[in-house]
Amino acid sequence: MESVAQQVRSKLLSKQDPLNSILGQERAKKEIKSALLMGHHVLIIGPPGIGKTTMARNIAQLLPDLIVNDCEYHCLPETPLCPQCRKTKPKTKKVAGVERFIRVQGSPDLTVEDLIGDIDPMKALQFGPLSLEAFMPGKIFKANNGVLFFDEVNRCPEKLHNALLQALEERKVTVGSYTIDIPANLLFIGTMNPKDSSTERLPDVFLDRFDTVFMSYPETKEMEKAVVLTKGKQEVSFPEHLLDHLLVFVRSLRDHPKIERAPSVRASLSLYERSQANALLAGRKQVLFADISEAIISVLAHRIKLKPGDEFLQSPEDFLKEALQSYAHKHDLEEEPLDKGDGR
Repeated sequence: MESVAQQVRSKLLSKQDPLNSILGQERAKKEIKSALLMGHHVLIIGPPGIGKTTMARNIAQLLPDLIVNDCEYHCLPETPLCPQCRKTKPKTKKVAGVERFIRVQGSPDLTVEDLIGDIDPMKALQFGPLSLEAFMPGKIFKANNGVLFFDEVNRCPEKLHNALLQALEERKVTVGSYTIDIPANLLFIGTMNPKDSSTERLPDVFLDRFDTVFMSYPETKEMEKAVVLTKGKQEVSFPEHLLDHLLVFVRSLRDHPKIERAPSVRASLSLYERSQANALLAGRKQVLFADISEAIISVLAHRIKLKPGDEFLQSPEDFLKEALQSYAHKHDLEEEPLDKGDGR
């Protein structure tokens, strides 16, 4: 059986962009393709809302269809993995690559048993404490012949990182009295937000198992505009000059000296859609600046964090009101009439 890296090799070497679910991010794409070609596990580092999950899912879409047993662990008929397939011979089915994309959400309460598996006490009584039937495989087994996507890997306790070390390096894990061999045929793609202060520090020995790729916000306003127009819902007319102002304002917050956590591309997308919703509620077929202004607090206030010192002097809501008023005054947007053009 070919490794997962070998299965996607031809597509990674294609002249066409195989990671076309993401617009831009050319440097990150090249580094990811380079790492995948050698079968390396990848850790994507960057702020929220820039497409890390979309990138990982795109990689899974490159995998070819595969004939596997009709079980949730994607067992190959000739080399069954799970207790069910080792005991009986189930039917086979064809699964696409994206169906072999298994997501794990990092959190402080995630346990080693959730990821690796555990012993079912009832089945241990039925089949015996050392029987394979008593072992219930965890999520890492479900990524067999596919992609294990671990989102926010730095939000997990260190003991879970240690469990992953054994699985990725030694190709086996130890659970209780069991030593279970895990097929090496999976790609591990993790993500982390380096500015999240409520996380665990990743051990150096864990980081040493990965190639790191850094992703950031779209390089230019035009690229972010293309993302918004491609991904966002279009309900009413959105004048191009207003969309440009929306994006310039959001992007200016990312470089603002008072802001510690900046709004993501997801914030731009949400503001684009909420502005249209406000126009619809007002009975208009075209967005006005007032529609954007009304959505700013709801969309952005919880997505930003002011730096220590500034957050005690001003709330995010007041900061945004002041910043928007200053921007609108500078660009003569405050005076835009509500009945401008064919807005109604």
